[in-house]
Amino acid sequence: MQLETPLNVGERSSETEEKLQRLDAISAKDGIDLIQVVALLWRNKKTISRFVLLTGVLTTLVAFFVLKPTFTANAVFLPPQSAPGSAMNQLMGQIGSLGAVGALGGLKSSGDVYIGILGSRTIADMLVKRFDLQSVYKTKRLSDTETMLKNNSKFVAGKDSLITISVVDDDPQRAASLANGYLDALYEQNGRLALTESGQRRVFFEQQLVREKDVLADAEVELKKTQEQTGMIIPAGQAQVAIEAMQQLRAQITSRQVGLGVLQQSATDRNPEVVRSQIEIERLQEQLRKLENNSSQRTPGSVDAPTAKVPELALEYVRKQREVKYHETLFELLARQYESARLDESREAPLLQVVDKAIVPDRKSGPHRALLVLGGSSLGLIAGVLWVILRDAFKNYSRSLSAIDNPQ
Repeated sequence: MQLETPLNVGERSSETEEKLQRLDAISAKDGIDLIQVVALLWRNKKTISRFVLLTGVLTTLVAFFVLKPTFTANAVFLPPQSAPGSAMNQLMGQIGSLGAVGALGGLKSSGDVYIGILGSRTIADMLVKRFDLQSVYKTKRLSDTETMLKNNSKFVAGKDSLITISVVDDDPQRAASLANGYLDALYEQNGRLALTESGQRRVFFEQQLVREKDVLADAEVELKKTQEQTGMIIPAGQAQVAIEAMQQLRAQITSRQVGLGVLQQSATDRNPEVVRSQIEIERLQEQLRKLENNSSQRTPGSVDAPTAKVPELALEYVRKQREVKYHETLFELLARQYESARLDESREAPLLQVVDKAIVPDRKSGPHRALLVLGGSSLGLIAGVLWVILRDAFKNYSRSLSAIDNPQ
């Protein structure tokens, strides 16, 4: 092996510097001439035409034989306009308290609220299950199906406050059904979220009403059994007066307890109204205890008969009848309060006004085949031009290197 001496290294360094200087001189001499570039492209127009033709044919095949035609269905609705103290403001406050910064952040109007709700995961899940979109989109994961549904859906709020729901699908019937499905899901979500104070009272009284209805039915069955066993129909006298008085007291106590339960949902035990209700209940209970224990003592002029002296069979019947009347009275009280809460809720609930239901589109919305072919041909033109220029530049670079290695 021949070792390089410092002299040889210096000679090679000088040769490299000389080659670089020649290359710079050739590059500066050649330069980029626009006329030469145009002439180059004109000489290679057939090559460029092949690129344009190839990409144009491929794009045409894809546009006409691979891509399915798509249809767009539109549904339009008018969201409720918010007003001071309205349920819409309460709805916005409830949504804001959930910390939904992503889809519902930066809200400016009620339209922004409803666009955020339409784009929520809950509504997407409802539509995926309702229309079996996992089978339609042929996806394995629910998240992938939701993503495809969101990509095919668009929600736009116009300057006229109208919100348009647009759904794109290759089946026109399914596109219209999905757009209307968004409206149905929005109705359901709107009713669930806009649960105002009246709505809370309505739900509470509704539960109490259903429970009391069952108890009343049981009491009526027991009264019927007693009638069959005793043969008594309508016992009269002073005992009836005492029993009716006790029934009225018990109904008042239960009604006060129901009202106290409503107050305790939104107030503490130290609230003046809560304290006053508790005192009234205690007073009524004390009166009821005195009346029930009044078996021997009677005040002068009283028409109440001691219950202990009522014949056994009549007493049993009257007690069953008292239970029925008590639950009837309580049922009527609860029904009136339930109707009052339901009317208040109907006045406060935000209502969606559907302007246009989605209909089955009769025209295709895509793909735009002419634009696709034009775009593909343009890409082919660009690719052909770049190929010709880069190929010529590479040839020039190779000739320059040959000229440097073999100077004249």
